Amino acid sequence: MEDCLFCKIIAGEIPSNKVYEDELCYAFYDIAPQAPTHFLVVPKKHISGVSEICEENAAVVAHIFSVISKVTKELGLASYRVVSNCGEDAGQTVFHLHFHVLGGARLADGMC
Repeated sequence: MEDCLFCKIIAGEIPSNKVYEDELCYAFYDIAPQAPTHFLVVPKKHISGVSEICEENAAVVAHIFSVISKVTKELGLASYRVVSNCGEDAGQTVFHLHFHVLGGARLADGMC
């Protein structure tokens, strides 16, 4: 999708602080972190949000969660939160499926 912020980050058109990348997903640190460690994991193929997950793309979501497990271990995070907002009323501002991973401290209720 040509006007999608995360598609532009994945394509290298907008700089990011990469955490991880493979053929299916890209992970990068949030520019406005809400925890000592706060990164996002996004599928490389544009999916607009959680409501667009279906049988045809569910495997990439499972892969993203395995990447989250791998990266959090590499970063030494024993506890962390995974958040995905779905829709404007829930706080979604970029309509490309993404998962916030927050950790590195005791997290307050309702964060992110």
